[in-house]
Amino acid sequence: MFIDFSVRNYRSIKDTLTFSMLKSSSSELMESNTFKVEKPSIELLRSTVIYGANASGKSNVIKAIRTLKSLVISSANDRNSGEELDVKPFKYDGICAQNPTEFEITFISDGIKYQYGTVVSRNRIEEEWLIAYPKGRPQRWFTRIYDENSGETLYKFSESFHGPKSTYQETTRENSLFLSNVVQLNNKQLLPVYNWFKEKLHFGGIFGYSNVFSAKLCTDKKTKKELLNFLNAADMSIDDINVKAVTFNVDDLPVDVPEEVRSHLANELKEHVDYEVNIIRNDHNGKPVSLEIDEESDGTQKLFGLIGPVIDTLNSGLILVIDELHSNLHPKMVEYLVSLFNSKDINKYNAQLIFTTHETSILSQDIFRRDQIWFTEKVNLETNLYSLLDFSPRKGTENIELGYLSGRYGALPFIDKLIKWVN
Repeated sequence: MFIDFSVRNYRSIKDTLTFSMLKSSSSELMESNTFKVEKPSIELLRSTVIYGANASGKSNVIKAIRTLKSLVISSANDRNSGEELDVKPFKYDGICAQNPTEFEITFISDGIKYQYGTVVSRNRIEEEWLIAYPKGRPQRWFTRIYDENSGETLYKFSESFHGPKSTYQETTRENSLFLSNVVQLNNKQLLPVYNWFKEKLHFGGIFGYSNVFSAKLCTDKKTKKELLNFLNAADMSIDDINVKAVTFNVDDLPVDVPEEVRSHLANELKEHVDYEVNIIRNDHNGKPVSLEIDEESDGTQKLFGLIGPVIDTLNSGLILVIDELHSNLHPKMVEYLVSLFNSKDINKYNAQLIFTTHETSILSQDIFRRDQIWFTEKVNLETNLYSLLDFSPRKGTENIELGYLSGRYGALPFIDKLIKWVN
């Protein structure tokens, strides 16, 4: 489960911003939109949404979370010691542009709360730490700090952290995370932390997902039926879906492709499987009519690509993070997807949805609790992130959409009412 995330000096983010999925003391929509974790005892939100003007930095909040995941996963791979890390500090301040980026995230994995953070520059990991709460009280399992004066990285371990610590230190490169390296060396204690990033935290982009995941679900009768039920609940009127698996065949390449390229592709794609997807609807006479997925509207294509991962997220209790969920989707489709997460009957395993959108029709207290709504606003080229709760809106009665569009909460673009065209 996702609890909170903080980031500093990243892209348009200068000072520390913190995003949280902790439930506030408010009681509205508790049964549907929140859930309680027994171990550790904590109450969390099923979904959160971030609003803001274009270029206000809401996508950068999502990118920051994604970057931290990428750092954790990629650090487990072999990397040359001189390779630069993919972090982008705030550039509109000369000092910040030379300073490292900081990430910290708090989450629950296998019943234990963890607080993991790192400070990263282009060339090295400047700091790294992990605090675990296996018995409710914090245990700082390890701390790593680069000493600029000595040019050495200093480590400190608690008695609760096990394993050959000297080996771990000696084999961790300056541009690799200690967490990832130790897991690569078969440390079981940190495996739940690493696996949370790898297996629990998932992302969807502005263009949604490819059809591959949803198509795979359609190769099994049970999961295809589930997928059809979800699509038709969204009024897609689909009678069936035909999926054909297509394996890569080097003989299908044009004859003029160089032999070395053919050999490379044959080796790289020998196990690659693509899928041909056809949507079946019955005509007025009950005769099935087939359309290739590419013939469907952009909205249908996006919903098809998205619904498979959504089903998997709900069935597995994962965290799904999506930037610009509204893209190519009708407002009612956005509301439908959100409703799947804000339902204790459908969301039985406490999956969580984090997303950005411009779709204001769902900005309602009938759909969201006040603590589920966040805003970004750019001031002096810096992104600010804040909660709707900061404005103490009236519970149940305040029109949140109207308040947002009228500028009561900020986070709107500044557009001149009168534009003069000069020849």
